[in-house]
Amino acid sequence: MVENALIDWSRAQFALTACYHWIFVPLTLGLSVIMAVMESIYVARKDEFWKKAAKFWMKLFAINFAVGIATGIILEFEFGTNWSNYSWFVGDIFGAPLAIEGILAFFMEATFFAVMFFGWNKVSRKFHLASTWLTCIGASVSALWILVANAWMQHPVGMEFNPDTVRNEMTDFWAVALNPVAVSKFFHSVLSGWMTGAVFVIGVSCWYLLRGRETRFAKASIRVASIVGIAGTLGVMFSGDSSAIHVARYQPMKLAAAEGLEDGGERAPFSIVPGVEIPGMLSILATHDIDGYVPGINDILDGYTDSDGNRILSADEKKERGDLALAAFKAYRENRDTDPQAAAQARKVLEENVEYFGYGYIQDKEDLVPSVGMVYWPFRIMVGLGCFLLLLMVAVLWAERKDRIAGLAWLQRVALFSIPLVYIAGQAGWIVAEVGRQPWAIQDLLPVNAAISSLSVGAVRTTFIVFVAVFTLFLAIELRILLKAIRKGPAVDEPEVSDR
Repeated sequence: MVENALIDWSRAQFALTACYHWIFVPLTLGLSVIMAVMESIYVARKDEFWKKAAKFWMKLFAINFAVGIATGIILEFEFGTNWSNYSWFVGDIFGAPLAIEGILAFFMEATFFAVMFFGWNKVSRKFHLASTWLTCIGASVSALWILVANAWMQHPVGMEFNPDTVRNEMTDFWAVALNPVAVSKFFHSVLSGWMTGAVFVIGVSCWYLLRGRETRFAKASIRVASIVGIAGTLGVMFSGDSSAIHVARYQPMKLAAAEGLEDGGERAPFSIVPGVEIPGMLSILATHDIDGYVPGINDILDGYTDSDGNRILSADEKKERGDLALAAFKAYRENRDTDPQAAAQARKVLEENVEYFGYGYIQDKEDLVPSVGMVYWPFRIMVGLGCFLLLLMVAVLWAERKDRIAGLAWLQRVALFSIPLVYIAGQAGWIVAEVGRQPWAIQDLLPVNAAISSLSVGAVRTTFIVFVAVFTLFLAIELRILLKAIRKGPAVDEPEVSDR
């Protein structure tokens, strides 16, 4: 009971930190592109209006960037405090992309951020533009390495278990870095940030229109943001298609839970909502073949034969092999210094079954099924809101190009009140990704009950409450500063200087 409570509170604390962090990250990614595009127009046209526009959104970017750093640092520390067994078991692999992100991407982003934010009228226009784009690229590269680490948790590759050190050690860095799950996850997450930034900019701009302020600025911002947002949303849909293929291949239980699919088969239907299905659509999405076989929850637990004729072991069979792997590992450790022959035999058995090592920690095969409701509904929220926001951006762009946006107060209000919706869509996507992977901290390799630190439930509960208070304070402070800057508007604070 205590162990279950510890797992629940540790997961809740990590989820809390991750959810708060993801409030700031997508806006950083989206605003960086929008402000860079605006500054590029300024440099190309030498029109001070575009400089004014770029500087305003750059100010909001800076506010969001600063708060996002604080939550990101805490998130990384939690791997050592709450998940020390995880960090020990796979730290040689998981730590590499995090180190690259910290040393290369973050410092690149921070360095050029300083030039971008403080370098107006101090460096040439082209140098300043380069620093803005490099800040934008640095934000995406920073996200890349975080997503490489996360994708490895979804589909662990490029490593080998060393029973002498009790660690998984990296054998192929490029297999980790170019993990197909990482590639699709990178584009899906970064482009969803473009979508977030676009909806935010459109909503704020419509607020100005509703008040009859900064009309030219608002229209120009809507035009740029809509184009960036539409491009990003279409990219999200395309990368989502490849993500579906990867989930079907590497995490079939997550796909089954996301569809509430108990019994699978060929021509599997896609569930829009319970009781409303599109025949064969799930097979098309998961395999690009209407006759493709998609296993359901019961198939995965009981074992099945896939479309290629491969027999997939049942949960009980995987558990048996996991128990063999754990027993062989224990025998190897006990005999390696006293009985080399017995140790060699144990190591052979371990290597034959190491693929199922993590299943030895599973107590009940039903534990392999994530919360279906916590995956099924967030997936539909994500997709539904994504489609709605795409239509909204198309409508807003059309209205702006027809010079009708200023007269459509209802559309302006819809855009303004859609700002929270894009955040809900992003959070829902991460719920699908992370809850759908449960009970695994690392898919098929390490369950959460073997990954946690030996902490008291009270300590984790206390820090959870503290984090709720601190993160909520961070968010309140950021919102207050953002709203103050928005109410002030895109005013130029210093006199302009001649071209350099």
